[in-house]
Amino acid sequence: MHNPDSLALPSLADAATQHAGSAQLITAALIGVALIVGLITWLKLHPFLALAIGAVAVGLLARLGAADTVASFVKGFGSTMGSVGILIGFGAMFGKLLADSGGADQVVDTLVRRAGPRALPWVMGLVGAIIGLPMFFEIGVVLLMPVILLVATRSRLPLLSVAIPALAGLSAMHGLVPPHPGPLVAVSALKADLGLTLGLGVLVAVPTVILAGPLFGKLAARWVNVPVPELFSTTEPQPEEARGPRPSFAATLATILLPVVLMLGSAVFDVVSPKSGSPVKKLLDVLGTPVVALGIALLVGMLVLGRGGRMTRDRLSDTMNSALPPIAGILLIVGAGGGFKQVLVDTGIAATIADAIRDSSLPVLLLAWFVAALIRVATGSATVATVTASGILAPVAAGLSNSHVSLMVLAIGSGSLFLSHVNDAGFWMVKEYLGLNVVQTLKSWSVMECVISLSGLAGVLALSAVI
Repeated sequence: MHNPDSLALPSLADAATQHAGSAQLITAALIGVALIVGLITWLKLHPFLALAIGAVAVGLLARLGAADTVASFVKGFGSTMGSVGILIGFGAMFGKLLADSGGADQVVDTLVRRAGPRALPWVMGLVGAIIGLPMFFEIGVVLLMPVILLVATRSRLPLLSVAIPALAGLSAMHGLVPPHPGPLVAVSALKADLGLTLGLGVLVAVPTVILAGPLFGKLAARWVNVPVPELFSTTEPQPEEARGPRPSFAATLATILLPVVLMLGSAVFDVVSPKSGSPVKKLLDVLGTPVVALGIALLVGMLVLGRGGRMTRDRLSDTMNSALPPIAGILLIVGAGGGFKQVLVDTGIAATIADAIRDSSLPVLLLAWFVAALIRVATGSATVATVTASGILAPVAAGLSNSHVSLMVLAIGSGSLFLSHVNDAGFWMVKEYLGLNVVQTLKSWSVMECVISLSGLAGVLALSAVI
C-alpha cells in the first residue's frame, strides 16, 4: 500500500526546483542588463563589446551553456543583420541621397516655412504616424532620420523636441494600429474583429501620440539638450541664388512615401483577400517586403532625386560610397542588441514569466498589458511579447465580447512597447542616430516608450468602461 505523502513529495520538490530555476533566470537577466550599463557608462567600453560580454554573462548565469550561448548570440546577431541591418544600409544610402540631391532640404524648407516652429513638433508627430502605419519601426526610423535632423537644424528647435514626436508616431502605430504586423499577430491569435480593432486602435493612438510626442518632447528636450549630429550633413541652408538645383517637393515626397505605399498596399490586400493565391497577391507580397520596398525606393530615388538634383554618375557613386562608413558602428551595435535579445529568449525567460502569471486574478485587460510588458522588458522584443502574450490569453479572449477582444489586442500592443532599454535593438538605433549616451537615451527614448505604453493602457481601460 502506497503512502500518500510519498506521492506529494516529488511534486513539491519539482515546484521548488522550478521556482529556483525561475529566480535564477530573472537574476541572470537583471545582472546582464546591469553589467552592460556599467561597462558602457563606467568603463567606457564600446556598446558592441559590452553587449557581447553581457550576452555571454546571461547565458552562463542561466546555465544555457557556453557553446549554446555563443550560438544563440550569433544567431540573434545574424537574424538582426539579415533584416534590420539591410534596412539600415539601404536607409543610410537613401538618406545620403536625399541630403546630397537637395531633396531633404526641399522637404525640410517647405515644412519649416509652412508649419512654423511652434507647429513643427505636431507636424512631425503626424508624419511619424503616417509613415509608421504600414512599416516596421526600424524602416520608419531610417527613412525619417534625415528629415528629423535637418528639421532640427533649420528650425533651430532642440533636437528632441523634433525627434520625440516623430518617434512617438512611429512607435504608437507599431503597437496599436493594424495593419501593422504586431497588432495583426494579436488579431489573428485572439480572433478579434480587424475593422473594430483598427477603429479602436486609432481612438487610442491619437491621444497617445499627442501626449508622448509633442507634449513629452518639450520635457525631454529640457532633460536632454544635445546638438544635432552631422550624420547626414545637416548644414545651414544656402541662399537661393547660391545653391544648386533641387528635386521638386512633390517628387521628393513621392520617393519618400514609395515604400510606405508598397507595404501598405500589401497589407491592405492581405486584409481584403487573405487567402487569395492570385499572381497580384504574390507580386504585392514581394513588393511589400520591407527590404524590397526600401531597395526599390533607393533605386527610384537615384533616378528621380539624382535627375532633379542634376547629379552625375560619378557624384551618385560618391554619395552611395560615402553613406556606409558612418553607420558601421550602428550596424554592429544593433546586431549585438539582437544577439543579446536572442540569448534572453533562448534561456526561456519569456516562458518563465508566462507560467508565473498564467493563473493571475488581475482584470483581463490589465493582465494582458502586464504579461506583454513583462515579456517586453525581459526580452527586448515587442514581437516576442505580442506573440507570447496573445498565446497565453487566447483562452481568456474566447469568453469576451467582440469589443473587449479588440481592446485586449490593444492592451497587449501597449504592453509590448513598455520600457525599451539595452536589450532592444531599437534603443541602440535611436541612441546612435541621435548621438546620445546611454543615460540620455534612457531619459528620453525609454521614458517616451513608457508614456506610450501607459497612455495606451489608460485609453484601453477608458474605452472598456463605455463600450
